[in-house]
Amino acid sequence: MAAFVDRLFARAPWMPLLGYIALVLCLSFVTSATLDSLLARYAARDDAQALLDQIEGRARPGARIPVAQPGVPGSPFLEGQTVTVAGAALQQRMGNAVKTVGGNVLSSQVDLQGIDSKKGFVTLTTSCEVDQPALQQLLYDLEAGMPYLYIDQLTVQAPQQTGAENARMRVLIGVSGQWQGTR
Repeated sequence: MAAFVDRLFARAPWMPLLGYIALVLCLSFVTSATLDSLLARYAARDDAQALLDQIEGRARPGARIPVAQPGVPGSPFLEGQTVTVAGAALQQRMGNAVKTVGGNVLSSQVDLQGIDSKKGFVTLTTSCEVDQPALQQLLYDLEAGMPYLYIDQLTVQAPQQTGAENARMRVLIGVSGQWQGTR
């Protein structure tokens, strides 16, 4: 084999130079492709971290704050002349949210005399049935919409019938909202 290489280089002295240039170009291409891939992964990771920070409501110091989305219209407080009317408005808001995701309300109970009632909070406990994918939409609608609602309790029971197409989860959810009273 060594004799073959010696004869080849004797006939074409430029062959080692051409081989070296080809090797350098191949290594440059592999290095460039690897760096591009690495930079794309870092950018995807940074975008995912920024989205996570935005969802969790925190931002790192010096982080770029995303452009604010137009706000959801409405008052952040429960509306009503009396605390009873505010409780009814909260019950209606919860019923509409469950109905929007295709669920149905089984029962609900408004607590106007709870622990936080002196601070102006009205609490509602609702039992409902929703499909599994709709639960996330329901929770997002309650927490992101107006008025501001806080989820105090969440209990989810899996469907009793496995494999049934229309099996729904039973959800017990407690929410509270603040009522400002008459101004």
